[in-house]
Amino acid sequence: MMHRPSSKRRLAVFATACLVSVALPLAPAWAEKTKTKPAVTAEATVPPEVTVEIPTITSDGANVDEGTLRDIFSGKIADNASALAGLTATSISIPAITIHVHSILEGKATDASITITDIALTDVSAGIASAVTVAGMTMDAGDQGSGAFGEFSASSVNLAAMLSIYGLVPSADANGFATIYKDLNFAGGNFTAPEVTCDFGAVTADEFKARPLKTSMVEMMALASALEGQDEQPSPELMGKIVRMYADIFTAFESSPVHYDGFSCDATDDSGQPVQVTIASMDMDGMSPGTYPGITVSGIDILANEDGAVSIGNFTFKPMDLSGPIAAIEAAPAALDEAWFTANARALIPAFAGFSFSDVAIDVPDPEAEASRIVASVGSFDLSLADYRNGIPATVSTNASHIMLDLPTDTSDEQLQMLMALGITSIDAGFTIDAGWDEASNTIAINDISVTGADLATVKLAGTIANATQALFSSDENEAMAAAMGVAISHLTLDVNDMGLSDLVLAIASAEQGGDAATLRTVYSGLAEGTIVSMLAGAAEAQKVGAAVSAFVAGKAKQLSIDLTAKEPPGLGMMDFMAAEEDPTLLIGKVNISATAK
Repeated sequence: MMHRPSSKRRLAVFATACLVSVALPLAPAWAEKTKTKPAVTAEATVPPEVTVEIPTITSDGANVDEGTLRDIFSGKIADNASALAGLTATSISIPAITIHVHSILEGKATDASITITDIALTDVSAGIASAVTVAGMTMDAGDQGSGAFGEFSASSVNLAAMLSIYGLVPSADANGFATIYKDLNFAGGNFTAPEVTCDFGAVTADEFKARPLKTSMVEMMALASALEGQDEQPSPELMGKIVRMYADIFTAFESSPVHYDGFSCDATDDSGQPVQVTIASMDMDGMSPGTYPGITVSGIDILANEDGAVSIGNFTFKPMDLSGPIAAIEAAPAALDEAWFTANARALIPAFAGFSFSDVAIDVPDPEAEASRIVASVGSFDLSLADYRNGIPATVSTNASHIMLDLPTDTSDEQLQMLMALGITSIDAGFTIDAGWDEASNTIAINDISVTGADLATVKLAGTIANATQALFSSDENEAMAAAMGVAISHLTLDVNDMGLSDLVLAIASAEQGGDAATLRTVYSGLAEGTIVSMLAGAAEAQKVGAAVSAFVAGKAKQLSIDLTAKEPPGLGMMDFMAAEEDPTLLIGKVNISATAK
């Protein structure tokens, strides 16, 4: 069962993740022989005891003594931040750093060690190293697991800029972006534990930039501590500081795209069955201020033996524009209470561009039927959102193709049994929704709303909705509702392409009635024409519309198009449709109707 941490703990974990992600370049600066033994907490949890060993440090042309270097690499970064920011050396090399961790977990002592080998900094000038390399890293936690990771390297590593990000040293330009590193390469590695073995691929990135954060490291730690001390909902003052800290973090970094070669893990589940999880590769778009980058994951495969298999050829999480929420936070009062979040809920919605996936295959047990399986696949799916207005996308486009589902052979459903009797063993469907609001004309263009069934039919609806004012996007519910009541349909087109659906329907109907499908076609086409001519009595195109529908039903035409255009602007409104509930013929005199069949 999955455990859900409290909202406060989730926020603290997120903060830690943010800090770690930008502090990674400082990883080599670990400490020599230092022991920490924090006090036992009220929950009687014993924090880990950490011992770091550095046998030797060799430096050439360093402007600081060995004692200061040892302090720096022993983790006393804050105390020696100025020395590190101004560090100059021809070279600094450390053959090995070994970190020992002794911890008590559920009353059992556990020991682990991490050894980092051949750390080297070359051509360091004023806190900028032309190159930083690490030959590799090994992990050993005894029977708990072990791992080995390959070479890490980066160029133009700006130690001074790293320190200024967290306010440990002054920055020449508090608002300027500085290169933190270039040419990042990490060779990947492997990890083995009693129930899992993983291989990790390489990571590469061309450049990473950052500017100093407005909240210093000391202030961040104080906020995290204060957050943990809150028993209930954080105070408005604390919430205001935390929200602003995150808004600042999301505007403080820039980067080139990052490529990850993926990973592969073999594990064992709770019942002892093998589970395999593989990701072939992962690519993250470049980071930019106020934008959460897009992420593409390829080659996702999950194989869980009898529990089934799921594979996804490609999954893309599109970028998210956070500039709107950030602007709302920057304009907010210092204390942010629940009332403020409620009033500004729409303004805090980011402009999410959508997501897509392709080549999905699913083969899992059917939870509703023992010994049956659900076998399905999706060729592609895409959701694209754009032109946000007050938290609502004004342009929406989504489509899917080749949504395939095998019909269960042992089903007791009579309709499914009849479909299979007619030779249909699977369904291959797709759909499209494409619409967008035009501010200049106050209209919504319904470009395409369609459903397609392979070898069955395609039904497409397109048209124009008029009188769609900007008030539709108002955060005032009453104003938005009034605007929605005022829209009108000015034009609609319905296109139907029969690719075998009518044959299937008539085959089912004739089987049920014991008749002939060809005879039923003739009967139904006559009924359709007569009904339409009767309903459209008085309309100029009644006979042509009836004839077109009749030809389509009779099978003489495979494509039918019906067009409706309102006679008077703005079109058919809510009141017109409410009146038509009692008498549908009231709409006939308000539209021009035409139809073609071919």
